[in-house]
Amino acid sequence: MIGRLNHVAIVVPDLAAAAATYKNTLGADVSEPQDLPDHGVTTVFVNLPNTKIELLHPLGDGSPIAKFLASNPSGGMHHVCYEVEDIYASRDKLKADGMRVLGDGDPRIGAHGKPVLFLHPKDFCGTLVEIEQV
Repeated sequence: MIGRLNHVAIVVPDLAAAAATYKNTLGADVSEPQDLPDHGVTTVFVNLPNTKIELLHPLGDGSPIAKFLASNPSGGMHHVCYEVEDIYASRDKLKADGMRVLGDGDPRIGAHGKPVLFLHPKDFCGTLVEIEQV
């Protein structure tokens, strides 16, 4: 069902500093910041030859990752994202197998303009999983 690793997301306390580290110290191709009000985050993508790193920073007080950052002031890994061919078929199989889909179960448009869903970390070895339709 899952395809390639699309990205690993890291919550950071200072988005500009994190982006500069990847760009200037590691020589990576780094995108401009993008606000995603529907998700409550500002994101920067670090483009690598085989995947991406998504740097996340809270956008507003109601951001779902603000609590994560409050508990982890230095930041840290937030989730992994895998690609799927059909997000609805994948969701239905996951639910049939007893996996919990977060939210109302309907895909939302993610940072790449494609449908995404998040899966409960307790069902995936303590890791928050995002699936994104290719």
